[in-house]
Amino acid sequence: MHVCVTGGAGFIGGHLCRRLLNEGHRVTAIDNFDPFYPRAMKEQGIEEFSREAFSLIENNICNTGTVLQALHSRSVDAIVHLAAKAGVRPSIEAPGAYERVNVGGTQSMLEVAQRLEIDTFVYGSSSSVYGNNDKVPFAEADPVREPISPYAATKRSGELLAHTFHHLYDMSVHCLRFFTVYGPRQRPDLAIHKFARQLLSDQPITMYGDGTSSRDYTYVDDIVDGVTRSLRRATSLDEPEYEIINLGGSETTKLKDLITGIADAMGITPEIEQLPEQPGDVERTYADISKAHDLLGYTPDTSIEEGLKKFATWVKDYYADRPVLEV
Repeated sequence: MHVCVTGGAGFIGGHLCRRLLNEGHRVTAIDNFDPFYPRAMKEQGIEEFSREAFSLIENNICNTGTVLQALHSRSVDAIVHLAAKAGVRPSIEAPGAYERVNVGGTQSMLEVAQRLEIDTFVYGSSSSVYGNNDKVPFAEADPVREPISPYAATKRSGELLAHTFHHLYDMSVHCLRFFTVYGPRQRPDLAIHKFARQLLSDQPITMYGDGTSSRDYTYVDDIVDGVTRSLRRATSLDEPEYEIINLGGSETTKLKDLITGIADAMGITPEIEQLPEQPGDVERTYADISKAHDLLGYTPDTSIEEGLKKFATWVKDYYADRPVLEV
């Protein structure tokens, strides 16, 4: 199979490309190396890939015409659309930019799929679409009409656009709602990576709120396993389908326990600076993954303790010979 992965040099995208290549597939990655975090971190994740099976197109997904031109002769079988402007808090400061990339870029890639007759489209959505859902765990049938950040609103918009193209053009579409992904090469703005850098720099860990907010943290290998299982199902169907599927760890960790966990994994005693809660942050996330298990055979098997140890090993090695990024 030949898979196009947008955001293929990013955190989840790079890990997914590696898995697909290891499984014997061809991969074309599209990435514009947005300066949201250092290009070198992205390049490290893809630099050793075999150029016989892997190619990189440096382009912006919003440029529909140039993306079409780059892909038209490559006989792509499926698109995994992960490229997006990421982050809840930054989206509050620049909502227009998030709308242009996350909504416009998704529209663009759906058009590319339709015009190139690519009938499998896997979309990386987010648990943020659930907002402050009172019901836990979060299930795909729960109402998602009240997003509390522009980022969440753009991700829900992408799901709706994807359904439109499924309906009009008989595409098989899976919208995968990722729950707080972490692991080696995690984006520097995310909590675990940020906390690790604060520990390495002898800075206090900044804890927003009283530490009782909770997240369903999902190790990146488990997320990638869910994505590849989604691809296998979507490309093997006789009839096209549209499904929204949660991919999470299906267990929750309080913020204060996460801080203790990463500090223990790093072997550094933390000092904590408590700050007010941030606008747009949800109180908790918790994935009901029964649908993913039933449809995909998805069963995450990396505990938060094991995942934090793996991340700590990577982060200490990564910053052993380079300056620690400012927090």
